[in-house]
Amino acid sequence: MTTATTVKTEYEAIIGLETHCQLSTNTKIFSHSSTAFGSDPNTNIDPICMGLPGVLPVLNEKVLEYAVKAGLALNCQIAKYSKFDRKQYFYPDLPKNYQISQYDLPIAEHGWLEIELVDAEGNPIRKRIGITRLHMEEDAGKLVHGGSDRLSGSSYSLVDYNRAGIPLVEIVSEPDLRSGLEAAEYAEELRRIVRYLGVSDGNMEQGSLRCDVNISVRPVGQKEFGTKVEIKNMNSFSAIQRAIDYEIERQIAAIEAGERIIQETRLWLEGAQSTSSMRVKEGSSDYRYFPEPDLAPIEVSNEQLEQWRSELPELPAQKRHHYESELGLSAYDARVLTEDRSIAEYFETAIASGANPKAAANWITQDIAAHLNKQKLTITQIALTPTNLADIITRIETGKISNAQAKQKLPDLLSGISPEKAFAGQELITDPSVLEPIVDEVIAANSKELEKYRNGNTNLKGFFVGQVLKKTGKRADPKLTNELVEKKLNA
Repeated sequence: MTTATTVKTEYEAIIGLETHCQLSTNTKIFSHSSTAFGSDPNTNIDPICMGLPGVLPVLNEKVLEYAVKAGLALNCQIAKYSKFDRKQYFYPDLPKNYQISQYDLPIAEHGWLEIELVDAEGNPIRKRIGITRLHMEEDAGKLVHGGSDRLSGSSYSLVDYNRAGIPLVEIVSEPDLRSGLEAAEYAEELRRIVRYLGVSDGNMEQGSLRCDVNISVRPVGQKEFGTKVEIKNMNSFSAIQRAIDYEIERQIAAIEAGERIIQETRLWLEGAQSTSSMRVKEGSSDYRYFPEPDLAPIEVSNEQLEQWRSELPELPAQKRHHYESELGLSAYDARVLTEDRSIAEYFETAIASGANPKAAANWITQDIAAHLNKQKLTITQIALTPTNLADIITRIETGKISNAQAKQKLPDLLSGISPEKAFAGQELITDPSVLEPIVDEVIAANSKELEKYRNGNTNLKGFFVGQVLKKTGKRADPKLTNELVEKKLNA
């Protein structure tokens, strides 16, 4: 959960995001070529994605399923009837020189998602961000610029068509965002949702999730929007926030200097931490959309829609609310546990196996998380099952082992050793009649420390407790040991 910020009080930023999300299908949207990332250039291609004469596209059914599920998860209205359109544009990396997309009849419209922030006092803020539309389309290829040119920086370009025809959904938000922080949180929540659904890996580094920002500023109280500027080339959530914050300040400074803001596309320059003009922004009329003649319209039956709806998992926001209101977890713990679906499922299995929710949350978000980060593992790659974690927590809470013992044995437990084996012969000594003679022995063996304690150095109590724990191989119940040591020392 992040902290809300504001721009200058006399101006208001109006921000919307266009997010391209690559769908995790095995094959492309209109052909059977692989979508695998990292293949050698121009190896995942075919006549359809190369736009050769006489070929006809066929919609990948899994693309439609994933698009509808994403629309449902974003609370959208799913169109009973939609179609594909041709978007005319000069694409040097899309051989047929048009993109198959959706224009006036998208598959999903009028949805929303909820973002969570905190104010300056630490109070939670929940805000709904509207979703204008979600539509399906194909991706273009990739240009690789090389050589050296004094003016342009490159003397030739290579093209890799592997990405051409990769299935995308474009998700367009309403202009409901007001800061770079809100926009970054929106993009993060969107990625959580598509990952929970399993429709996309949301990997920004590989281009599976790409966000373009539309941003304008206006004086507070003005109803009309200012001139919109688009920002591209942001490959992280922090870059989205920084690019927006920079552009807000740039536009405010220009307005105050009497300059005119022009509608354009700008690039985010990570090294310079600034935006730079790329081209004048096109309007929809420049693309000369018309219905795609080679693809039939799409009709989603009520039966199919309800089937896909029934397959949706509980989503991150729902889990966060459930963890906080019903399990009593903090907003921070709920956030960490729901960041990844596999972590949430691990936590919930541990709870179902009898673990105390707060204790399970502490182990997963602290000790286990530290191990995962250090070893660069996911929670599905460790051998400690959630059932065994519940067993460990129960042993601690029933006094069979101490928390310190469990932490000491955690590396063994993570490697797959069962709690029964790890703690064999290690159960805590909780019988006062067994511990008292040991405490007496320790006190008798440390007469100098006893004298110092009784002369006012009460901090030495910890010394005696430590000696008892050492003598019992840390099997002495810490709470009982403290009570007995204090009683004997003050006798």
